[in-house]
Amino acid sequence: MIATAPQDEPASGNIKVTRADWINLALQTLISDGIESVRVLTLGQKLGVSRSSFYWYFESRRDLLDQLLKHWQDTNTKAIVERARRPAETIIMGVMNVFECWADERLFDPRLDFAIREWARRSDDVRRVIDQADDERLTAIRDMYRRHGYDAEDAFIRARVLYYMQIGYYVLDLKEPVEARVSHLAAYLRSFTGLEPTEADVAHFMRFIAAR
Repeated sequence: MIATAPQDEPASGNIKVTRADWINLALQTLISDGIESVRVLTLGQKLGVSRSSFYWYFESRRDLLDQLLKHWQDTNTKAIVERARRPAETIIMGVMNVFECWADERLFDPRLDFAIREWARRSDDVRRVIDQADDERLTAIRDMYRRHGYDAEDAFIRARVLYYMQIGYYVLDLKEPVEARVSHLAAYLRSFTGLEPTEADVAHFMRFIAAR
């Protein structure tokens, strides 16, 4: 999930475990078992190290949990915002830029997004972080529509439809393969833009899918 950086070198006397190892296992545990299972003792046992290894890298469990939220913001939210802001010749190309997040889980991890939202049910602080992230994502998509000439209300509603549709898709845990979804690409683009995509538009996105 995250790469080991130079500052993440193993603690003195411990050649096995890095800060990135702790965070990666915590992320995996959050996704598979929920936030209540992200415990220092449990993670340490799985890693085969003592609690002292944890406190070499983190001040507290709260510090670790904050790092999980930061990772989520730096990956899932950043991917959507960056692609919505990416220059595009047409709104259809702009929407397809955002679609890259839905088509490649290396850019946007839906399981992590769902796990964070489940965590928010138990924490008002995390709920506020979720709300802020949703607003940031929606604003970026709305601004994308505005740049392509849509009026304020239309841009706002189209952004909501595009974004909430996809989040709902994950919440419902629909098991439709990416290949099946992209077979309806032209219809999705018509729905989200009100314009007719060209064969070249569809071919452009299919090349992205093939290169994943």
